[in-house]
Amino acid sequence: MPGCNQGSHSPQLNTIQMVEEFIQEHSGEYKRRALWENLPKKMMYQTFKTIIEYLEESGKIASDSRGTICWIHDPDMVRKYAMREDLRFR
Repeated sequence: MPGCNQGSHSPQLNTIQMVEEFIQEHSGEYKRRALWENLPKKMMYQTFKTIIEYLEESGKIASDSRGTICWIHDPDMVRKYAMREDLRFR
């Protein structure tokens, strides 16, 4: 089909949410490959990599110097600072 990216695949929302929840519950326990191997539902590694890249770019996860994945997103803190009139988002 012209104009379609063959080989690119966007993960479904429920799959992204499952990975997010698993990382939140196991923050700091697994490196990337072990995290993928221990997910409650199996998926292709390429799909997993796409989700991990999205979560890193959106500031929800980070990895330490050993490669361990940690959940860093704090929506309560975001709300707290968003309500301050002396701060602006750009």
